Amino acid sequence: MHIPDGLISPQTYLPALALAAPLWWWAGREFGRRVGDEALPRLAVFTALAFVLSSLMLPLPGGTSGHAIGVGLLALIFGPWVAFLGYTLVLLLQALVMGAGGITSLPVNALAMGFVGAWTAYLLFRLLGPLQAEFAVFVAVMISILLSALLVALVLGLQPLVAQAPDGSPRFFPFGWSVTLPAILLPHLFIGLAEAALTVVIWRHARKRRWLPAPVSSTA
Repeated sequence: MHIPDGLISPQTYLPALALAAPLWWWAGREFGRRVGDEALPRLAVFTALAFVLSSLMLPLPGGTSGHAIGVGLLALIFGPWVAFLGYTLVLLLQALVMGAGGITSLPVNALAMGFVGAWTAYLLFRLLGPLQAEFAVFVAVMISILLSALLVALVLGLQPLVAQAPDGSPRFFPFGWSVTLPAILLPHLFIGLAEAALTVVIWRHARKRRWLPAPVSSTA
């Protein structure tokens, strides 16, 4: 699901940067408010787990990849703002150390996987949790992965339309939505099932240890 450098146009990543920058600032503010000294080592462990999960990549057509994310678990335990900031760090380290993803594509990757993934998992769990908590965790994480994958597929498939050479050929990613949607969504359907099941197991342990956060508002 990582989008590497060179696959998306400035018309895409510059607006994404303009959107991501204030969200990173706000997430940093929330991090300072919500993560104390006691929780910091635990956050480091779970962020490292997200790093490992999202580093096990299955190559997909066009240069992107399929993989678990781990941001849903971070959101359920630490809240969506902390998860967004932590996963941005994961993406940055993967780009610098492993060559997975990229720097110009970081805002798009962070918004699709970190922001949308975290908030989708968190809000769906809050919506479904009163019905059955573990079922809510499974569904929330599963849908968050698929929605993140959908956004990546839409962004990549948009590139032939927004950046073309004088002869009409694509300057960046060459395939449209007819390729990106099935190529990215179908693998992440199966990846999402596995990650959702793993998240339920870890979340159950976190609940017993009373690691779960208080509700978070989008403006708090």
